[in-house]
Amino acid sequence: MRFSVVIAAVVAVTLALPGAAPAIAPEPIPEGPDAGSLPQFIGAPVKPKQVGAPTVPTHPFMAPNGRSNIHSDAYMTDTNTWLGPLGNGMERLSTYQQADCASIAFDRAGRIVTICMGLEGPRLAMFDPRTLELLALLPMPPRDPSSGNPFTSFSGGGYFYLDNQDRAIIPTTTHHIFVVGETPGLPGFTIERDYDLTAAVPPGDQIVSALPDWAGRIWFVSQQGVVGTVDRTLGTVRSLDLGEPIGNSFSVDETGGVFIVSDGAMYRFDANATGGPKVTWRQTYGNIGVKKSGQTEAGSGTTPTLMGKDFVSITDNADPMNVVVYRRVSRTADNPPICTHPVFEAGAGSTDNSLIGTGTAMVVENNYGYTGPASTELGATTVGGFERVDLDSDLRGCHTVWKSPERAPSVVPKLSLANGLVYTYTKDPQPDDSDAWYLTAINFRTGATAYKRLAGEGLGYNNNYAPVTLGPDGTAYVGVLAGLVLLRDAVSPIR
Repeated sequence: MRFSVVIAAVVAVTLALPGAAPAIAPEPIPEGPDAGSLPQFIGAPVKPKQVGAPTVPTHPFMAPNGRSNIHSDAYMTDTNTWLGPLGNGMERLSTYQQADCASIAFDRAGRIVTICMGLEGPRLAMFDPRTLELLALLPMPPRDPSSGNPFTSFSGGGYFYLDNQDRAIIPTTTHHIFVVGETPGLPGFTIERDYDLTAAVPPGDQIVSALPDWAGRIWFVSQQGVVGTVDRTLGTVRSLDLGEPIGNSFSVDETGGVFIVSDGAMYRFDANATGGPKVTWRQTYGNIGVKKSGQTEAGSGTTPTLMGKDFVSITDNADPMNVVVYRRVSRTADNPPICTHPVFEAGAGSTDNSLIGTGTAMVVENNYGYTGPASTELGATTVGGFERVDLDSDLRGCHTVWKSPERAPSVVPKLSLANGLVYTYTKDPQPDDSDAWYLTAINFRTGATAYKRLAGEGLGYNNNYAPVTLGPDGTAYVGVLAGLVLLRDAVSPIR
C-alpha cells in the first residue's frame, strides 16, 4: 500500500521528534478565580455493591473490553466490570494540552492512548496513567476548515479504537484510515498502514467512525451517509451511500451484525458475499426533523447500544424524546421496536450521548440546552436530568425506574458494574455565577446522588461531549477543552 503525501508529511514531523525524549511533566489546567471558594467534595464515600449484567464478549480484533474505545466495548454498553472511585480522599490531577483529550484507550502496559482534538486538528498522544506525563505524540492530518463547527464535529479521530495489537485505528480528516502502532522499547508511535477511502467518501464529507466486525474487516461511516468496509489485507474498499446523515459511531456483535443509526433510520447491516455492506433491516424512528438544543444533528444522538444477546437501543428525535429498543434479528424483515418509551419533558429533552446499557436496563442523559461552550459560561447550565428505563418483564414494553435532576451538559457517562455507580460530569448553578465542573456518582439502583468531586472551575474544564473513562486501576478520566483531568481515590479501590 503506497503512502500518501499526507502520510509522508506526518512521518516527517514524527521523525523530527527526538525518539528518546524524556517524558514531559504535566502543566495543570488553569482555573478561574473562584476555584478556591468552591466545595471540593459533596456527599460521602460509598461501599461497592455489584450490578448484574450479561458478559459482553471480547472482540477478537479489539483491545480488551473497557480499554478499546470511547464506549468501552464492541457492544457500546458504556459499562466497566471494574471499580471506579468510591469517594475516599479523592485526588485530582490535570494536564494542559490546549486540546480536548476525549476518547481514551489503554494499551497492554496500562498507558493512556488518546486523540487530543484541538482547533488546529487532532494529535495522537500517550500519557502515563498515574502522573499524566506526556510520553509520545504524533500529529494527525490537520482539520479541514470546511468540515463544520470544531466543537461539534468528531471526524478525524474523535472516534478511534485500539486493536488487539495495541494499534490505534484512526479515521483522518483526509479520508484515510491510519493504522498506528507503538514503537518497540521506548514510548512512541509509528504508522504501519494507510487505507485510502477517497474513492468512497466524496469531497466535503468526513469519516465519523471506524470499527472491525468479528471477521476482522473494518467498517466505516461518514457524515453524509456512506457506509463501507475495508479488507485489512488487500485494502479493498466497498461502500454504500445511504443518502442519510450519520453523526454517531456504531456497534458490532459476534453474529456479524453491524448496527448503525442515521438521521433517518435504525439499521442492521451484515457483510455480503464480497465483504461489502448489505442492509439486513431498516426501521424508521420518531423524528421531528429538527436539530434540538443539545444535539449535533437532526436525528438520534446516540450510538446504538447492544444489550445482552437480543436487543439494541437508541433514542429517537421525537418530542418528547423516546428510548427505543429493537431486537437484533439477523433475518431480512420488518423489525418494529418492542419499546418506545418517552423520557424528559416535551420541548426540553434531547441527548447527544449513547445510552448506558445492561441486559434489560438503560440510563439516558438529558443534554437539552447545551449548544456549545458559551452556553455553560458565566454560571449558565442546562436543563439536566437522567432517567433509568428498564424493559418490562414480558419484554413487550419499558418503564421508568427512577429520575435524577443532575445536570450533565454533554458528557458520555459510564457505569461501574463492580460498585453500582453511574459516573457523570455535572455543572450546577452557583450563587456567584462561577463555572464549577464536578465528577458526580449516581446510585444505579436508586438514582440518588452519592457524591460529587470538583474537577475544576472555568472554561478549560468543560468536557464538550468527551466521556468519563474508568481506568483499570479505578481512576476516572475526563477529557476537557484544555486537556485531560483525572480524579481518583487516595488509595486505589482495586487491589
